[in-house]
Amino acid sequence: MTAPALALTRLMLRDFRTWAALTVAFQSRIVLVAGPNGAGKTNLLEAISLLGPGRGLRGARAAELGRMQAGQPLPWAAAGRFRDALGQEFDLGTGTPEGGPPERRVFRLDGAPVRSGVALAERVAAVWLTPQMDRLFQDGAGDRRRFLDRLVWALEPHHAREVAAYDNAMAQRNRLLAQERREGARVDPAWLAGLEDAMARHGVAVAASRRGLVARLNGSLAGGITGAFPAARLDLHCPVSAALGSAPALAVEDGLRADWAASRGRDAAAGATLTGPHRADLLFTHAPKDIPAALCSTGEQKALLVAVVLAHAALIAAARGFAPLLLLDEVAAHLDATRRAALFSALAALPAQAFLTGTDAGVFAPLRGVAAAFRATPGTLVADTDFPVP
Repeated sequence: MTAPALALTRLMLRDFRTWAALTVAFQSRIVLVAGPNGAGKTNLLEAISLLGPGRGLRGARAAELGRMQAGQPLPWAAAGRFRDALGQEFDLGTGTPEGGPPERRVFRLDGAPVRSGVALAERVAAVWLTPQMDRLFQDGAGDRRRFLDRLVWALEPHHAREVAAYDNAMAQRNRLLAQERREGARVDPAWLAGLEDAMARHGVAVAASRRGLVARLNGSLAGGITGAFPAARLDLHCPVSAALGSAPALAVEDGLRADWAASRGRDAAAGATLTGPHRADLLFTHAPKDIPAALCSTGEQKALLVAVVLAHAALIAAARGFAPLLLLDEVAAHLDATRRAALFSALAALPAQAFLTGTDAGVFAPLRGVAAAFRATPGTLVADTDFPVP
């Protein structure tokens, strides 16, 4: 990852989660935040993750983000000052619209409204690793599929629209089939055919983007970009993606339309569409040992996730021309001393700005002189004098 870094130089919060008010400047490329559970460390990372397209590292709805008062969420705001790869500064903010409902969320770039996620994606990129992601290997296919789609979206902002369009058309098809089965009234076949056509077009686009990213990640991982971390090998289990390896996209679309038309009765009985890219799964293998990640130790699983996140960050840097922010929540958990040292060494060598959290500041001792550190307690964030500003 040789691209210049995007840098967050100041963060301002108002009534966000547990933070009533906060203004903090960041002058280092590696920022540590240590403190007890419940001090608001993850909330800080979530606020940073929300300064870009999407619903952030928790996937929360806008109405869930305001600080609670008398059982109701307050209007909230998060804003950041950034320095881009050319050294130019810009301000980006998000939060509840003035006088608007808590369910809505707006963005402003240098004081002007931002109309699309694509515009945000052109200026800001972030990748993250959270403790919840440690369950990825045991959770269902849907969780791994959403993980993959988030990785794709970071490189192809239009991917989110394709996924949403596919899901919307499929939901309408399922409702019509359920209505036909429940009420016995025959649905116009042309209506179903139109929905299946939309599903085919958007579904093939989704499958192609997933297939492309998995191939690129595997190339980066096999190239040793993750250093001391074991390379993961990713396998996309998706008949649609596999078909794209041997047939043109239009032919794959035609096959999907024919399959869905022929399976309407079966899908109506099941109450769901049983085939399509929404059934895809992403499987991880510990490449050096050639064993599924689900059978690896907890520490090995964490190391594999770190490897994937670092490889993904490198792809973003190559595609965008700037390295993304790295948000690593409790990243040292489940890593032994050797792997922690490897992680710290990798972060020190990368141009990307990284934010790390943990309950024990002592774990980050090897980063003294390299990282700036803060101590978090509920509602406060102060500089940690044990870590001299580099």
